[in-house]
Amino acid sequence: MKTVPVRELQKCIKECVDHAQKTCVVITRHGRPAAVLVGVEGKDWEQVVKDTAPELAKHIAAKPRRAKPKRETPAPAKPKQEEEAQASQFMQTVRRFIPGL
Repeated sequence: MKTVPVRELQKCIKECVDHAQKTCVVITRHGRPAAVLVGVEGKDWEQVVKDTAPELAKHIAAKPRRAKPKRETPAPAKPKQEEEAQASQFMQTVRRFIPGL
């Protein structure tokens, strides 16, 4: 586990994100733990949220999902775009809980 002050995090965010893929990074403010950076690359990010932030997971689960319109012929899957869309939707939800992120 790595510990990083908020001011240092602003300078080395890329390195901290890379480090978080291996183990969590504790972010401190005035020497006290303020947040934890957890890597989700290569993992089921929804499961990571359920395991680490149950309140956020409940909010995500309670949010009604829109039904997708049925197509006569299925469109080819675009895994990269779908993954980016899911990540974007996740970050929008997180920003509601963590203002200023």
